[in-house]
Amino acid sequence: MGIERIATSDDPRLADYRDLTDVALRRVIEPAGGLYIAESAKVIQRAVRAGHRPRSVLVQDKWLPEIGALGLDPGTPVYVVESAVAERLTGYAVHRGALAAMHRPVLPEVADVVADARLVVVIEDIVDHTNVGAIFRAAAGLGADAVLVSPRCADPLYRRSVRVSMGTVFQVPWTRLPEWRAARGILHGVGFHLAALALSDDAVPLDRFRAAGHAKVALLLGAEGDGLSRAALAAADSVVTIPMAGGVDSLNVAAASAVALWELRTR
Repeated sequence: MGIERIATSDDPRLADYRDLTDVALRRVIEPAGGLYIAESAKVIQRAVRAGHRPRSVLVQDKWLPEIGALGLDPGTPVYVVESAVAERLTGYAVHRGALAAMHRPVLPEVADVVADARLVVVIEDIVDHTNVGAIFRAAAGLGADAVLVSPRCADPLYRRSVRVSMGTVFQVPWTRLPEWRAARGILHGVGFHLAALALSDDAVPLDRFRAAGHAKVALLLGAEGDGLSRAALAAADSVVTIPMAGGVDSLNVAAASAVALWELRTR
């Protein structure tokens, strides 16, 4: 490994890792800089196995053996710092083994992502990174073929999203959709029935919707609180709902995604 020991948090080599807790800042500089941050040796390993390339790795001495086992390209810098330096740099106590600044891959075209898909998840304007990561994990575990993300949805490659997803953001094919006027035509053009998960007087219970036997389904999920936009509901072919009891009208969006994907699973 290309080990470089660094003693101070203001070293310019560490710029990719600075102020990781500043969500507003990182939301801008990571996509613009063509990078994202992977946290923990396990997540880094999953990213590397998916073909993603590290720009560098930040680690403390005691975790060097884990990083050595990842089989990184010999030219990848491995910055070794003390725990106090890592905390001053990132803004929090780094205790998950390692961080890696990864080259952000170019997003594929929507048509390429859904070409062979039968069940896809569409997440619209969900800004909570925890929910985004949990939805990806549900998609991976319950058989969705792809995830499509609206233009204003939180970044699936943001550090918290990646961590909560347990690295499944590298496993499930995904890309960003255009606005609904264009997105609806793309999905209809390849045969998808758009099913909006929402509260509505005319919503179809999920089990009855499944019984209709649609060959290809795009499941639309909206943000906490506001739910799906009017544009999304107008684009949908059906509105579906999870039958509830106990005076509860809905679930957290990540939990709802898991229930719906279990019901609609194709394998």
